[in-house]
Amino acid sequence: MSTSFERGLRILTEVIEHGDASVEAVSRKLGIPASSAYRYFKVLREQDFVCEEDGRYRPGPALLRSAGRHHAQSYLAEVGNAVLREIVDQVGETAVMIVRIGSQAMCLRRVEPEKSLKYSFAVNELLPLHAGAGQRVLLAWAPPEVVHEVLTGSMTRFTAKTMNREQILASIPQTRSSGYVLSRGELDQGSLSIAIPVTSQGEVVCSINVAGPEATCGSRFWISSTLRVMQESANKLTQALQECTPNKSTRETLDDYSSIG
Repeated sequence: MSTSFERGLRILTEVIEHGDASVEAVSRKLGIPASSAYRYFKVLREQDFVCEEDGRYRPGPALLRSAGRHHAQSYLAEVGNAVLREIVDQVGETAVMIVRIGSQAMCLRRVEPEKSLKYSFAVNELLPLHAGAGQRVLLAWAPPEVVHEVLTGSMTRFTAKTMNREQILASIPQTRSSGYVLSRGELDQGSLSIAIPVTSQGEVVCSINVAGPEATCGSRFWISSTLRVMQESANKLTQALQECTPNKSTRETLDDYSSIG
């Protein structure tokens, strides 16, 4: 006998696969009483996973938001190396694409020049949201509950320049206002990194991060010119995310990004 949770998932799957569904049709297909199906749909509606119109249930806001984030992240994984390669070719330093996974960050893609500052983390490695330029960009646009969880949790101090709770809290409005984070040695001593957000449908879906040795990348000219290159790539990527559609091949996905200039 299936559990209540399993039945709820099967009902949600029916809505996802068919675009809409009626209580009667779902109860017949899944072999559960209509009265039970009504109760499941009521809970799903209250949580915004489905919405009801004229007795038929369709995907609701919460489900659509989740699907949108998944699609955006899949697209970023496809074009990530191409995006970062363009940046590396222009600035000559390591470029990284970082996404938020709950209350942590993850390095989605990384591209390095032949001679570069080596990052202390690898692709697909989970990272703290409180330290590092790319991570703190994601924290600045994270939901309040995520910010609270990070700032009240264990915050490892990686170097003498790793920011404390008060400093991070004060930096969030500054980051939102300036649109970027400049980090000096928060994770790796002697490094300098810059990060900016990439948005899709008004939501920050990743950060683009460029890092190099502070001794050679600390000038105002390098910082401003690198920010300009990064912003061009971020704008191009945002446009591509708005225009891309699910179920495209990798080649079509890369063509979509490359065609935007």
